[in-house]
Amino acid sequence: MRFLVDENVGVVVAKWLREQKYEVFSVYESARGIDDEDIIQKAFTENWILITNDKDFGEKVYREHRSHKGVILLRLENQKATNKIETLQRLLEMYAEQLSDNFIVVSETQIRFARS
Repeated sequence: MRFLVDENVGVVVAKWLREQKYEVFSVYESARGIDDEDIIQKAFTENWILITNDKDFGEKVYREHRSHKGVILLRLENQKATNKIETLQRLLEMYAEQLSDNFIVVSETQIRFARS
């Protein structure tokens, strides 16, 4: 699986995903400051699943009807990297095969597959 980790998710999460043997593109490490339009286009054209904290991507997918290869929107109370990693680990353990082409909203207590 390939993940594009948005700048707001952080390098610690990107590093952890690499340690789990996933292919990762980190916006923070490789394209800091890139705008949301370029991020969603890159994720789509290069077949990345986008991981973000930015709810603007919900607007892009649902209001602007932007195509995507999968979006994981983290809506966490605790923004610490360890919490993000624990939450993603739970998501990957339970739903790894269902991440592609879905828009998924994840909190500490809930995983919701939104209708596209």
